[in-house]
Amino acid sequence: MDIDQNNEIIEHIFRHEYGKIIALLTHKFGPYNIEKIEDSVQEALLKAMQVWGYQMIPKNPTSWLLKVSSNRLIDRLRKDKKKVLQNDFNEFNVKINTRQNDLLLNNTINDSQLKMIFACCNPVISVEYQLILSLKLVSGFNNREISEILLKKEETIAKSVTRAKKKFKKQIKTLDIPIEMSLSSRVKNVLKVLYLMFSEGYNASFGKIVIKRDICFESIRLALLLLENKNTKSPEVYALISLMCFHTSRFDARINDKNELVDLEHQDRDKYDRSLITLGIEHLELATRKKNTPSSYHLQAAVSYYHCIALNFKETDWEGILYLYDLQLKQNYSPILELNRIIPFFKLYGAEKGLIEINKLDKNSMTLKNALYYSIKSEIYNKLNDIENFKIDINKAIKLSKNEMEKKYLIKKLKLRIN
Repeated sequence: MDIDQNNEIIEHIFRHEYGKIIALLTHKFGPYNIEKIEDSVQEALLKAMQVWGYQMIPKNPTSWLLKVSSNRLIDRLRKDKKKVLQNDFNEFNVKINTRQNDLLLNNTINDSQLKMIFACCNPVISVEYQLILSLKLVSGFNNREISEILLKKEETIAKSVTRAKKKFKKQIKTLDIPIEMSLSSRVKNVLKVLYLMFSEGYNASFGKIVIKRDICFESIRLALLLLENKNTKSPEVYALISLMCFHTSRFDARINDKNELVDLEHQDRDKYDRSLITLGIEHLELATRKKNTPSSYHLQAAVSYYHCIALNFKETDWEGILYLYDLQLKQNYSPILELNRIIPFFKLYGAEKGLIEINKLDKNSMTLKNALYYSIKSEIYNKLNDIENFKIDINKAIKLSKNEMEKKYLIKKLKLRIN
């Protein structure tokens, strides 16, 4: 294995374990030291890339990173003449185990990362800051990724991260949340965090790959843990898990043997994971038993369900999907939701009406500055056989796309159409 391949593996390990290490160290050393904790974990990564790049990666890389991070942090605290916890690191009993049976919840949250999200979602912090902190500290997303996720400018996110951390240091004293009411009152925003994590993993904004499976699976793991506590168990949790299962069932069909992105129309539906679809249906049924008004997660899960059960793209129930999008928009407006609604609308009513509909979108919206908008519009022009406008908009989509795999897909689509 060459050094570049080794570094890719190291980065993958670090990204997967980042939130776990941050949460464990924050639990031990306190939220007040969050910035020093982040710096120490980053230093551990640099050391890992220096050492592991030329040596074998340790059998337990998480423990290695945790130990190095903790030692760096202790050195920092000593240098700053801060009070260090009396117990030695070697006595710090950390059990890193992702098996669901070992992470049962009682009246509090035992999983380190989930505990961290609940702490970040403290109501003394604004909802925006709650999301930013969770995505930054637990998921390890950088400012650029968070700006895409939340549809904000990167410089705005950078300022918000600084302010949110100051608030976190000042207001949050501990990660332990034993009070039942505190758990149940925070579930809504915790679910939002898990949803945003999964969405970015399912369709990555940046990088060489579209699907970041480890982020998706971690989101599912954390969501499943919520079902183990009576204070966090809710129809919305079941609905979100259902949505995740339906999306995950299509993973293998989204990438072909050439490592190219495959759009929904051309996916091999024999590659859909039927066991995950069945699991998604089971959770959707559980989600609807005690819920009169469906949440956004219910409606999105239902949309994904229609895509999963359609025998082929042509037989997709676009009318049912459009109805579900309209319900979501009435319930909770979102510019991205409105943009995605254009797809079933023009599939149902044709390209001419689809073009009129997409031109109605708010010209000041952030959606008009992303690749998806121009990709959808180029597809409408393609159906209208308007080659010139097709080329204009797909080139805009290519220019705006920040994901290499998505960019290659759009370039291939352009070449196939003009040749």
